[in-house]
Amino acid sequence: MKLRPIPIVITVVVSAALLFGGWFFYRQTTMQGPLQKIIQNYKGVNSAQFDIKRNEIDLKLDLKPDTNVSGLVNRITTEGKSVIGSRTLKFDFVDHSSDKLNRYWDSAMFTVAEAMDNKKYTEITSKLQELAKDTGIKIQTEMDTKNVYISLSEGDNSKFIVLPRDPGKIGVWE
Repeated sequence: MKLRPIPIVITVVVSAALLFGGWFFYRQTTMQGPLQKIIQNYKGVNSAQFDIKRNEIDLKLDLKPDTNVSGLVNRITTEGKSVIGSRTLKFDFVDHSSDKLNRYWDSAMFTVAEAMDNKKYTEITSKLQELAKDTGIKIQTEMDTKNVYISLSEGDNSKFIVLPRDPGKIGVWE
């Protein structure tokens, strides 16, 4: 029996196309599509890109200055529970900050890190408000069981910070 190479190559190509096309379709319809819909329908989200990996989901979010980040995270974790599963969420925000916001955050980092390290989370809001006095910077802080969310805004400029409450993973210096 003589093997014919052209039918073998065609069979391999068609099989690979079906396999990878099916995987792409599965990811798009059962994972990325629902998560994209949840995020895009939230008030204040300009755009969202994400990468779903085995143990984590990387989210790159472009948000408007008045967006409630903790509310967005809550919606993602509750409505997207079937997609997220046991994966951790990792946030990256499109930078819309100004020099003024960056200087403010640089001056506030030590205070926030100290409050986080001592687990005195209620001090974060009061210290940030005190430092922002007469600067025109609007501060919004919120907390859930896993993270502390800090939003700084000044006009069209904004800076969003998500700090894990686990002291071993603190990312205040990022």
